[in-house]
Amino acid sequence: MRQHKIAVIPGDGIGIEVIEAGKQVLQALAEKSGELSFEFSDFPWSSDYYLEHGRYIPEGGLDELARFDAIYFGSVGSQQVPDHVSLWDLRLAICQGFDQYANVRPARLLPGVNSRLQGAEKIDWVIIRENSEGEYSGNGGRVHRGLPEEIGTEVSIFSRKGVERIHRFAFEMARSRPRKKLTLVTKSNAQRHGMVLWDEVFFEVAKDYPEVETDRELVDAVTTRMVLKPDTLDTVVATNLHADIISDLAAALTGSLGIAPTANLNPERTFPSMFEPIHGSAFDIAGQGIANPVGAFWTAVMMLEHLGEATAAERLMAAIERLTRSGIHSQDLGGTATTRELTQAICEDIRQQSDQA
Repeated sequence: MRQHKIAVIPGDGIGIEVIEAGKQVLQALAEKSGELSFEFSDFPWSSDYYLEHGRYIPEGGLDELARFDAIYFGSVGSQQVPDHVSLWDLRLAICQGFDQYANVRPARLLPGVNSRLQGAEKIDWVIIRENSEGEYSGNGGRVHRGLPEEIGTEVSIFSRKGVERIHRFAFEMARSRPRKKLTLVTKSNAQRHGMVLWDEVFFEVAKDYPEVETDRELVDAVTTRMVLKPDTLDTVVATNLHADIISDLAAALTGSLGIAPTANLNPERTFPSMFEPIHGSAFDIAGQGIANPVGAFWTAVMMLEHLGEATAAERLMAAIERLTRSGIHSQDLGGTATTRELTQAICEDIRQQSDQA
């Protein structure tokens, strides 16, 4: 029996609902496999916790998380806490504290899902986001607060080490995929220092991967290419800010933010990696039982892959595709199914398929 210790941080809003759904699906998968099990440990770190205790992560919290094999994360964000506080004090505190520098966001049109984009069936992308520095390095400050001459600075940091390792990760990803194609997203025409370094290191690293086809696109131009020529893209590497934006566009083009997964990886496995659906806390639908859990399920697939459970990952992904193909959809995809109904449907599918096997 292979056991995996999973730290669970549901966080805020619909994160609480979809992560619970994901746990149920993983448990169903484990029970039917007879070969693996999950030990889930829930952490109550959320905006409610912050409002009560004055912090999101208690003292020694990261040390406690470091003992787990992976982290299953829901969302963070509350109308009672400023966004920059909630993001930096929880999600980014974990990402940066555990050097989860490679953010991986796949995007493709799942069976039975409709897109407003004509030709969306051609989308099969993996967006690699630099996750530790760039525009979200946290370097900067404010002076002369409240005065007419008040200044706020936000300094983007591009280190050769940080840039090289994410480009090398992206090339490895591109090389592992059938098309072996990698697009560099940049804005070096306007940002002439850090982003020129970003470009230069990319083409230095490219020399070690002659089998990978490369091209370069400005970030504004790549958005139009995603819409008008989706089949020309495959693996994409972009900075922290740029990939944050274009991966949301990718999710929307493939049907909904509710289906999109994310992995925050520490590729060297010095620290645990963190897996989260892309959609955020979604205040407008939180607590109504209608959140789409598919993003949490697909995120669980990525977690299983990282844990070395390739067969279980394949089984879960196949179950997700059968679910979406069946036409049982949540409201964001034009259906009426609740979070609970979707979860029950995929759990039952997993049990039936395993019995047939």
